[in-house]
Parts: sequence; C-alpha cells; structure tokens
Amino acid sequence: MLVSTSTLGGHVDTTLKIATPGRRRRRKHSDEFKADAVAAASQPGVSMAAVALGLGVNANLLRRWVRDAELPLRRPQTSAVAASAAFVPLRVPSSTVAASEIRIEIKRGAVAITVAWPMGAAAECAAWMRELLR
Repeated sequence: MLVSTSTLGGHVDTTLKIATPGRRRRRKHSDEFKADAVAAASQPGVSMAAVALGLGVNANLLRRWVRDAELPLRRPQTSAVAASAAFVPLRVPSSTVAASEIRIEIKRGAVAITVAWPMGAAAECAAWMRELLR
C-alpha cells in the first residue's frame, strides 16, 4: 500500500493507493481536496488541464468534479422545466364530445384497415384489441 500526499490551497490530501499486481490503482480524494481543485479550476483564465496536471489527476476527472459541483445550482431550473412539462389532466365536457364511435386504424406494411366500434361497445372493443395484439 502506497500513501502519497499533495498540497492544494493549504490543504494536504492523503490519497490511498492500493497496489495489486496486474491491476490499476484507485485513489480516493477527500472532499476538501476536490473542493479546492474545483475552486482552482474555476478561476478565470486558468486552464483546467493545467490544474489537473499540477494536482496529478486526470483532466476528465477534474471536469467531472466541476460538473458535479455545478449540478446543485442547475437542479432547480431542471425541476421547473420538468414541472411545466408534466402531464396535466384536462376535463372535456361531455357535450363537446361528438364521437359516437371508436375508430381504430391499423397499418402493417402496405395494408391499412380501419375498424369502427359503437361507443356503447367499448368493453368488447378492448377485448378484441387484446386478442389482436396477442
């Protein structure tokens, strides 16, 4: 087992490297280290790749930390969009429904058929559809 240390912003990050023959090493970084790395990468005019290189981490990993740090800021906007796109049931007065039959159009290749059922026989239509779709 190897233990390495690096400093960033006055914080010391002790990463644990577990060396197993034939396998890659996985390092665990503290939340403080990640926060300091994100803060350093977020400075104007600073290259994220240069910060990652200076810290000894992969640039893609640093980008993920930055994206994850920004995610809570984006979440309320996303939920507002999702709430506006949610299903809203709409009641239609029965007097405006002019359909007196159920019309079903089925297309398979070049063949198309249209089936019309009386509205009063909706249960039989549903049973027929179940049989057809088996």
